[in-house]
Amino acid sequence: MAEQSPIGSAIELVDVVKEYVSHGEVVQAVKGVTLDIAEGEFFSLLGPSGCGKTTTMRMIAGFEEPSKGVVRLHGRDVTDVPPNKRDVNMVFQSYALFPHMSVWDNVAFGLKQKKTPQDELRRRVGEMLEIVDLTGREKRRPRELSGGQQQRVALARALVNRPRALLLDEPLGALDLKLRQAMQLELKRIQREVGITFVYVTHDQSEALTMSDRIAVMKDGLVEQLATPHEIYEKPATTFVAGFIGTSNLLTGTAAGGVLKVGGGRVLVPGHDGEVTVTVRPEKIVLSAEEPEGELSALPGTVAEVVYLGTANSYTVRLSDDTEMTVFQQNSHDATVTAERGDSVWLSWQAQYSYVIEGR
Repeated sequence: MAEQSPIGSAIELVDVVKEYVSHGEVVQAVKGVTLDIAEGEFFSLLGPSGCGKTTTMRMIAGFEEPSKGVVRLHGRDVTDVPPNKRDVNMVFQSYALFPHMSVWDNVAFGLKQKKTPQDELRRRVGEMLEIVDLTGREKRRPRELSGGQQQRVALARALVNRPRALLLDEPLGALDLKLRQAMQLELKRIQREVGITFVYVTHDQSEALTMSDRIAVMKDGLVEQLATPHEIYEKPATTFVAGFIGTSNLLTGTAAGGVLKVGGGRVLVPGHDGEVTVTVRPEKIVLSAEEPEGELSALPGTVAEVVYLGTANSYTVRLSDDTEMTVFQQNSHDATVTAERGDSVWLSWQAQYSYVIEGR
């Protein structure tokens, strides 16, 4: 489960547990998490509200002390070290900018506290404002900036102190969708440019997939899967991961001879027999009016719903056993078929797109 980071470790958590007492009962918010985050990696903690991802990050920052386990930063045990003695900075969703200060003074604040020489201070603040694309806005106050610009000020203020790791707790949550998507690319660019470790907490799967080198998917205080975005999407370790990351069709039954019989059709699962749970992503499925030929998974059904998504149509197709399948079809000039609600259709896909989930 806990895939090792490919290069030197920046952050290590070893069997970290966080317990609280609530109404006289001990509650475990984090239940023995082990992580190895690489130097210079963009690493995301992803999961629904209450899964323990923010608590995990706060233990890395030092704002929470583990009930059990060890936290190491660059090989040093910091489990009992206070936040101001750890070489990490944190950026929050609220930004927490000083409203009465200019952009320049906000970014320079930490360096002034450290009594950094003026020449070095001016150089480092100038370089950081250039990296976050705020050159020319040095004299503005936070209220004169857009949400995305305020976010970049908060990033610059954290990065100008040259922490060895930056922790970001849902920092894009207050932005609208289009700006959030633009800032995802900006964050990745900035991280690549400054070259330090980013640890990012989010409940937004698209954010994690877009920016991360690796993702730890959490549920109920545990890591369900730790892998690259591609592996997590294409090869989910559990049904929870399959359902939480994107849209997935889950089919369960008894396979015989590498074939699972479902809803009047067949699903090819080469090499598998007995009870299986199979996932297939909606964009892998081909919608057709006629029964497909060849060695394919093929299921007959009836279109129950059609939703226009702009770049694609989303079809809900009901099989004879009332199983519902979701199919995404790109809106392009060579789309194989356009179906309407109530139409009889066939769903088909190649055997390699049926992924058998080993975990539950």
